[in-house]
Amino acid sequence: MASSQPEAVSTPRLARRLGAFDATMLVMGGIIGSGIFINPYVVAEQVHTPALILGAWVVGGIIALAGAFIYSELAERLPQVGGQYAYLREAYHPLIGFLYGWVLLLVIQTGGMAAVTVTFSRYFLELTGLRLPEASVAVVALAILTLVNCLGVKTGSTVQSALMVTKIAAIVFLVAAGFFFLRVPQSHWLPIADRPASIGLLSEFGAAMVPVLFAYGGWQTTNFVAAELKNPRRDLPRGLLLGVAAVATLYVSVNFVCLRALGPAQLALSHTPASAVMNAAMGRIGGTIIACGIAISTIGFLSQGILTAPRVYFAMAEDRVFFRSVAWVHPATRVPVVAIVLQSVWTMVIMLTGRYEQILSYVVVMDWVFFGLSAGCLFIFRRRRVGDAQLKMPGHPWSTAVFCLICALVVLNTIIRFPANTGIAISILFSGIPMFYIWRRMNRIR
Repeated sequence: MASSQPEAVSTPRLARRLGAFDATMLVMGGIIGSGIFINPYVVAEQVHTPALILGAWVVGGIIALAGAFIYSELAERLPQVGGQYAYLREAYHPLIGFLYGWVLLLVIQTGGMAAVTVTFSRYFLELTGLRLPEASVAVVALAILTLVNCLGVKTGSTVQSALMVTKIAAIVFLVAAGFFFLRVPQSHWLPIADRPASIGLLSEFGAAMVPVLFAYGGWQTTNFVAAELKNPRRDLPRGLLLGVAAVATLYVSVNFVCLRALGPAQLALSHTPASAVMNAAMGRIGGTIIACGIAISTIGFLSQGILTAPRVYFAMAEDRVFFRSVAWVHPATRVPVVAIVLQSVWTMVIMLTGRYEQILSYVVVMDWVFFGLSAGCLFIFRRRRVGDAQLKMPGHPWSTAVFCLICALVVLNTIIRFPANTGIAISILFSGIPMFYIWRRMNRIR
């Protein structure tokens, strides 16, 4: 007994300090970045009537809500640190979980964060009028957020929640301005489609869904911090469903006012639709307000990513399939400091080398491969009777199978449209296979 006590003291664990509100804000913060302020025009380029444009965002919200139901049940059945990594590891094989963490660090999380950091620095410089290099502002922003999240999970969550509330206020203000300050609506809601129903129309709608699904992605990241929620079996499912439903409401509302203010043709031509709406509604001051909102939205997204994703690398290190130092938890703050710093440093490397735009094209295919595999975990966990869940996926197994099919179609569409980039993404994925076995051998895992 005497010999075990020092080991327990010298090995601090992650602290359970987050509640239901924190979980909801993390879900919303993981989804809402800068995309909703920009992506409406990308959708309008593919489909050309208000009904189809708005329909794409509604369908995207339904798919995201289905994903939230699946992940909420997975979270109840296996409320472990690393979330998606843990589900893949337990359902399939430790290698599959490792490969997810591998591409999360090298591509998915850091590539997206690098692009968003650059977006923040551009808006920050535009608003302040400072003449500084974009890269310098981006590095400082990342460093500050990294420091905040190293001070403790509750500190990081409090900052992230405050940014998320401000972000919601900016979106609500945009919607209100579109409703109350624009007197002449531009859109006509009939006809539903600009041409008869056909395979070509279906293909266009599918293309419109790509930026929509990209904008809705991110609900799964809150599952990474399951081990730091006070009551993960209760609060994580609630946070997932409330957060995704709230985001879907905000997204549909933003697109409604964009269509109302600009009409589908003008929306397709406006690469900054949120700014166009605010300029039309309130003039120059409106443009400044929405620029502030976008800057806050991007920094909030970064804060959420720095708080959540490092828990995956921490879980990998605890499983001894990654650098052991990454599993170190600070004894005072009770957070995985090395994992947090590792992710931020790699994000800076990607950003400073200017490769983030290329890496972003890899994100969709990798994200949706693992969304589909994670949804498949639900079939396995139910068959094995892993844990239990009060809030279950409605309509399972058929609804879950449809979600998996949608994931497969998104991946297939991305492969067809971007074969070269998809090939690079798959190469990065497969490069993790020898690394997994090297780390297992180094740590003598059998």
